[in-house]
Amino acid sequence: MAAAALVLSSLPALAAPASAVSYGTPVISLSASYLSGAIGATGDPTVTVTVSQSGADVSALSVAASASTRTSVAKTTDVAVAGTTGTRTLTVAARGVGYTDLTIKVTGLGGKTATRTLHYAASAAVQYAADARYLTGSSDASAAVDAGGGYIVVADDESNVLRLYDRNSSGAPVRTWDFSSALGVSKEIDIEAASRVGNTIYWLGSLGNNKDGEIKADRATLFTTTVTGSGATTQLALGGSYKGLRADLIAWDKANGNRYGFAAGSAAGEIPKQIDGFNVEGLEFAPGSTTTAYVGFRAPLVPPANGGKALLVPVTNIDRLAGGSVHATFGTPITLDLGGLSIRDIRKNAADQYLIVAGSWAADDNSDPYALYRWTGLSGDAPVKVADLPTADAGGWEAVVDVPDLTVPGARAQLITDDGSAVLYNDGVEAKDLTHPEWKKSRSTWFTVA
Repeated sequence: MAAAALVLSSLPALAAPASAVSYGTPVISLSASYLSGAIGATGDPTVTVTVSQSGADVSALSVAASASTRTSVAKTTDVAVAGTTGTRTLTVAARGVGYTDLTIKVTGLGGKTATRTLHYAASAAVQYAADARYLTGSSDASAAVDAGGGYIVVADDESNVLRLYDRNSSGAPVRTWDFSSALGVSKEIDIEAASRVGNTIYWLGSLGNNKDGEIKADRATLFTTTVTGSGATTQLALGGSYKGLRADLIAWDKANGNRYGFAAGSAAGEIPKQIDGFNVEGLEFAPGSTTTAYVGFRAPLVPPANGGKALLVPVTNIDRLAGGSVHATFGTPITLDLGGLSIRDIRKNAADQYLIVAGSWAADDNSDPYALYRWTGLSGDAPVKVADLPTADAGGWEAVVDVPDLTVPGARAQLITDDGSAVLYNDGVEAKDLTHPEWKKSRSTWFTVA
């Protein structure tokens, strides 16, 4: 018996039939539970789907949408999932404006499944959709600077958060900074302008009252950040700040006979977005200078009447203001004929070629015209219109990221919208008031400028 037992124990174990293999319940997770898209978009944000199943190779798992609560917005067939590994990329092609919940199901071996819900919102089609990208997490982009390596730092006029985005792809910021505490501000700075010289970025509030005419001290903030690294590794450190530029401009204008009406336009109770108001939206350095910067006004027009000119005031010692120990000094103002429009942004390149985003002084209205002008940066030279910008889309054009060589035919510049007041999803809710940051978005578009 012992010999027989020995023989039996030395025989190889028989493999269990495939039907007897025990598979666990599949596991599925989404990188985001909320996603926004646009009808006709070619560069919408994506969601990463991670799947696994014990006892099974991930390549044997399939992922697809299995249900939609509102098929007029997106059907299950509008959901595409690419990849065969444990991480896959999900995209949705919107077919209608609004909201739907999509059930995303993983099917594993043994017929076992698991699901997650993706809350999807789709906005309307836009002009130049192929050149559009969507910066999510905020809808109120107001100023932007190039960080190199295909990345940009974007400011928000509804918060004090600076966000780093991949400028060529739609999606959420890869890094954020909020220097409110260090700056000693408790309310929004209403950042509307920025300019970079070397590794220093200057950020400037609107300097104006709020929409109700209330004077808000934090909106008078000028501050700097120091840049290290570039591209996705960009880091910002707070430099200095100055909160006296608004008062300095008003005092300077008073001393010169109230030529531009700064005191009246900035008085308590005055709305900043009036033709004779007081509101700043542009900042860029003068040709060849690292110390003099042009402050560009959305209001007032000069004179404050239809057909008036846009106003730039040179601050001749801006490099010293962030130290906080001096007052601003000013050069000779410059007025530019922008066809009755005012400054919404101004940017130049290393060759001192300027682009100006021109728009209305009034509160945002989708019917207001926008245009793009090129300029030499010299007071004696007139700006030249290079493009009329589309007005039918939601939001307003607020920022130009950088300026290409304008002597190269076909050169393109990237502009960004402030969509904070836009109703993106036909629900009566302005984008800035949406409950989920993934549904908030600003749009960037490339335009030919040369």
